[in-house]
Amino acid sequence: MARTDWLDRTRDLPNQPGVYLMRDGAGDVIYVGKAKLLRNRVRSYFQEGTSDYRAFVRLLGDLLDDIETIVTRSEKEALLLERELIRRHEPRFNVIWRDDKQYLMLRVDPSAEWPWVQVVRNPKDDGAKYFGPFHSASAARQTLRVVNRHFQLRTCRDSVLYHRKRPCLEYQIGRCPAPCCLSVDREEYQRSVDDVLLFLAGDSKELSRRLEHRMWEAAEREDFEVAAHYRDQLRAVNKTLEKQQVAFRRLVDQDAIGVYREGLGVCVAVVEVRGGRVRNVSSQMFDGITENDAEVVESFLLQRYASRTSPPREILVPFDLETAEALAELIGEGSSERVQVVHPRRGDKAALVEMAVENAGHGFQEHRSKTGAMERTLESLKEQLGLSNVPERIECYDISNLGPHLMVGSQVRFERGQPAKAKYRHYRIKEANGQNDFASMQEVMFRRLRRGLQDGDLPDLILIDGGKGQLHAARSAFDELEVRGIDLASLAKSRVRGLNEEDATLRSPERVFRPGRSEPVVLDPSSPELLLLAQIRDEAHRFAITFHKELRRRARTRSSLEDVPGIGPKRRRALLRHLGSLRRIREASVDALSEVPGMSRRAAEQLYAALHPGATVPSERADNETQLSDSSRDSPTELVDSLSGKT
Repeated sequence: MARTDWLDRTRDLPNQPGVYLMRDGAGDVIYVGKAKLLRNRVRSYFQEGTSDYRAFVRLLGDLLDDIETIVTRSEKEALLLERELIRRHEPRFNVIWRDDKQYLMLRVDPSAEWPWVQVVRNPKDDGAKYFGPFHSASAARQTLRVVNRHFQLRTCRDSVLYHRKRPCLEYQIGRCPAPCCLSVDREEYQRSVDDVLLFLAGDSKELSRRLEHRMWEAAEREDFEVAAHYRDQLRAVNKTLEKQQVAFRRLVDQDAIGVYREGLGVCVAVVEVRGGRVRNVSSQMFDGITENDAEVVESFLLQRYASRTSPPREILVPFDLETAEALAELIGEGSSERVQVVHPRRGDKAALVEMAVENAGHGFQEHRSKTGAMERTLESLKEQLGLSNVPERIECYDISNLGPHLMVGSQVRFERGQPAKAKYRHYRIKEANGQNDFASMQEVMFRRLRRGLQDGDLPDLILIDGGKGQLHAARSAFDELEVRGIDLASLAKSRVRGLNEEDATLRSPERVFRPGRSEPVVLDPSSPELLLLAQIRDEAHRFAITFHKELRRRARTRSSLEDVPGIGPKRRRALLRHLGSLRRIREASVDALSEVPGMSRRAAEQLYAALHPGATVPSERADNETQLSDSSRDSPTELVDSLSGKT
């Protein structure tokens, strides 16, 4: 296949971190590589003037038959997975390292008399906690340096610990409490061990909370040297802590199952974890599937593990299965260990399932791209809707509002069935008055079309979320700007047709309206054409709702001080600095408010009135009159003395 053909085939690859496998005509893996951005890296092999001068790159056009990609959470995950796949497939164009060394890990045994952090290569199931693996020795030792410097656990081995007669240099420079020779508070040491475990596990939130609490406690009792120590610990945690997602602390063999479905097409992905590391990610495509997702997973598990004598101890699934216990019993019949089928909801296991689901979705899209399914879907859309163009670029628009305020619009773009998020846009409605969806849609379309005409960037099809009313509003913007050659349609959601409780479950189909047609086009509910349009419409709705929620959140958190006349930014800062919080400002009297630097008596009265609507604002004159009234019962001498400040 020519290089230009491969460029065309790979333009829809995801721009995410991951691993790619190149296969020849016999299906053998000839090269495994990693990438920070899969699309850019894979396409670089086939671009003219590539700077990759390796000999096999020039042969790819003749040797290559297929490219498989696996998405990961980070570049580090891709690095570790690449290593495992190279070991497994031994591709002819990869450098194969024949040593059997493992990546470095950090080991902590909490049951030891004085726990410490060790660097190891071969983890064991010995009750200790292992962290890693680290993709390089320098990364592991840098983490160890941070631990030794800021958490002060012992660094010597047991053979040294129990035979040392005097403290070593680590004690002299303040990096070890010297439990080998000195009397050390075991509770304080154990607290440091707990902090180290949180640090290595990546629980930055809890560890930061603990350290900050101890820092302020030390500062309040004026033990500033200890407070500075906790401050340095806190800075080190925030600067260097990075959670490792590709390795897991429990060394249990696991398979995570992910499912992605569109219509009758289903893709199932499996992420295999062995010895705490992701060893392989595979996906399988099924067409014409009428069973629900739970039945698909049950059938898949039975077929995958039916003949295996050593299944993984844990099989992680993306949803609850009623038959989980029975499945686990059947799968584990030939195994010496108990097998569990579980649905994790949080933690490392849930992240692993999420990775499997993401790869299932990617595998589905990759399969459609390879088989030309998307091209056929777009061609079919052109025919069924009577479009003038094959809708390779589709934009969809939606309006979101809550009452007459905060009216917003959204624009999403899909190119050849894939979201092009760089083309997503938000619109704040500026001219439409009140809660008017039609006028809002007309405004959004007018602004988009005017900009598109200026930049020469318009899609093949514009899809409106709504019915005839929204379609006519968009059409008016087309007519006003004399836009030609761009197709327009609207997608109306299905609605309940029943008039009573007995037939309330009856729903109308989703309908596609086109300008100039009195009747809508009704597509097959399970057809890929309708599923594609619904996916784009739902994405536009989600994008609009997300922006609307963000604006509402900003409105709720807007300080009430901003609406008070005479209270500008400087006075707001002074009030908060002097009184500490908005609640204390509300509770303050006029006298207390006027004592704030920069606040006049008049400004204090205005603020008090704004924060206490309906309440009587005590004025300075009223205070003096009250004082005189109270003092009138005293003798004239006492009255004069009280007013003059004498006692």
